[in-house]
Amino acid sequence: MAHELVAEVWRGEFLESVHHGSVIALDRAGREALAVGRPHDTTYPRSSNKPIQALAMLRHGLDLADELLALACASHSGEDFHVDGVHRILAAHGLTEDALQCTPDLPIGEHALKAHLAAGRPKAPRYMNCSGKHAAMLATCVVNGWSTRDYLDPAHPLQLAIRDTLEELAGERIGAEGVDGCGAPLFGISLTGLARAFRTLAGAQDGPEQRIARAMSRHPEWVGGTDRDVTKLMRAIPGAVAKDGAEGVYAIGLPTGEAVACKIADGSSRARAVVVVAALRKLGVVAPEELATVPVLGHGRPVGAVRPSPALVS
Repeated sequence: MAHELVAEVWRGEFLESVHHGSVIALDRAGREALAVGRPHDTTYPRSSNKPIQALAMLRHGLDLADELLALACASHSGEDFHVDGVHRILAAHGLTEDALQCTPDLPIGEHALKAHLAAGRPKAPRYMNCSGKHAAMLATCVVNGWSTRDYLDPAHPLQLAIRDTLEELAGERIGAEGVDGCGAPLFGISLTGLARAFRTLAGAQDGPEQRIARAMSRHPEWVGGTDRDVTKLMRAIPGAVAKDGAEGVYAIGLPTGEAVACKIADGSSRARAVVVVAALRKLGVVAPEELATVPVLGHGRPVGAVRPSPALVS
């Protein structure tokens, strides 16, 4: 994939580093308004696929309160309310944490991790940022009478339903298959297809698509965490549906029809929100100044910033 320069890292007046990547922005009518790099090539959306995975579950009978549905779409920080939500999903369907097959892990939220380590707690599946999704997957299996032992098998009815739903919303066929960090099957699509999917979710007026959008936009702290940029972005833009993903992926859809998806080529997370905000502004969307740059620190104080490249601000 031929990526292009999308972000610059300035330390004072010195350009210290750069990030390359690809970006797609769709306007209110769904037309391509901005394309940088190769957004039509296949990539792994990683956790940005989660809202579409959750949509497949709703279509197959899953019924959760809105905050728990947001948790099913989440890469959560591992805060206490996240972990409690995972237990609530499992318990409501007669399951325990033993059923979770996501990778044992530590919380990814800074404050949650510090508290976790201070308490001397070990890694466990419930703290893994994908545990909400896995709990919802198991719940969907219970609702349908499907096996819970092999719910991560790509040939399992649940995973086949997720695959079909992703292809439908993206408007294209799966271009690659792998295994995600949590152990779930991973399906690759283009950034353009990812933007189309988020545009569909955010613009839905009814049905399970609208339920996903409502849950995420009303409960953004359940999708990310108290101090996460994805949470701040949804709080700042009413009705927005946003989801970050590993390896520098980010996607957002707006109820007015705009959508953006990006991939940072080196997999860094520090530039992705900066790039998304710049692309939103190119579309004429008012996006939060707080996320327009990321501070570069010197001795704990801001001495520079990660900024969008000229291609995104000209």
